[in-house]
Amino acid sequence: MPLSIETSLNREQLIDWLREENPARLARLWQWADHLRQVHVGGEVHLRGLIEISNYCVRLCAYCGLRAPNTELVRYRMSFDEILACARKAAKLGYGTVVLQSGEDPGLTTEFITEVVRAIKRELPLAITLSLGERDEEELWTWRQAGADRYLLRFETSQPELYARYHPPRPGKKSDRIALLRRLREMGYEVGSGVMIGLPGQTYGDLADDLLLFRELDLDMIGVGPYIAHPRTPLADPSFCRVVPAEEQVPASELMTYKVIALSRILCPRANIPSTTALATLNRKNGRELGLVRGANVVMPNLTPPHYRIHYEIYPNKACIQETAEACHVCLRARIESLGRPVGQGPGTSPNYRWRTGTQDETPSAGRTVAPPVINDPPAPGLSSHGSENGQHREE
Repeated sequence: MPLSIETSLNREQLIDWLREENPARLARLWQWADHLRQVHVGGEVHLRGLIEISNYCVRLCAYCGLRAPNTELVRYRMSFDEILACARKAAKLGYGTVVLQSGEDPGLTTEFITEVVRAIKRELPLAITLSLGERDEEELWTWRQAGADRYLLRFETSQPELYARYHPPRPGKKSDRIALLRRLREMGYEVGSGVMIGLPGQTYGDLADDLLLFRELDLDMIGVGPYIAHPRTPLADPSFCRVVPAEEQVPASELMTYKVIALSRILCPRANIPSTTALATLNRKNGRELGLVRGANVVMPNLTPPHYRIHYEIYPNKACIQETAEACHVCLRARIESLGRPVGQGPGTSPNYRWRTGTQDETPSAGRTVAPPVINDPPAPGLSSHGSENGQHREE
């Protein structure tokens, strides 16, 4: 019998898999996740055109280079015409979605974003994902009514102490991203969230809880990536970091990121899951490709003009920082085709969203044979193996 979505993995099994380093067993994990990806979301790799519309931010997040106190960062906010020009480029390149991303910037007013969303929808056949931080419910509803399709808000960690330490709320406001994600769902958005992997003080149990929260929230999109330290943030100072026993600290590694992608696919098989730029930053040779064969089905080529892109420095030394949109498109398309996977057409709506909103009568896997439930076995103890076949970090 195939494993059901609800009972596929419990917390203890997740922790065991997060700790697993045996290459043969990990190969089974990758195979299972890739099989579920094919069954539930298909072989297409969907391209989301990323437009980083502002790097202003009022927040004090301890891990992020866009945080308000970083006075060394050159700030920018794109104009209406600049954003529309990038969206037109997305349509010209054949993308079905644009992602408007920024820091939490009050300068991006309700009216401005509404005007941008309406203009894109009026002119171009694009789905719109917004990723603008914690905004008031009235704003989020206004943007949904204007035509925004999706909202991405990462909860970063489900561990309350870790979240409070690294993600302080704005003065006089409560920060409850889990509640906001539920409200976004009620508003009819396609909802995405995710976490950082290897935050200082993050334990294997914490990360297992994050994965279980993905399933509880029934997410339509899941974005995960390794924590990459920024030198101008509090987390660059070891004395600020939450300390846990070394054997409990999750590594911010390439291999751990692949494990989380694979386990996310197993727990949330109908979700859209990107292979992120952070992976490509750790492994510029084939990080994105390895993510795509271990459960992911989305990549996000960057459409931000390079003279702005260099200042959207959430973490340093990001991959593809100097590439034009056209060069990024050609490169990513070639990487996808090298895997024998087709580039997706249209908006690439999450099968999970279609399923939960009743616009899809049955899961794509209905009537298909599902692979044996190989990952229900507890991982065997074994020594760590750091060969390239494990997807470990490789220096270039």
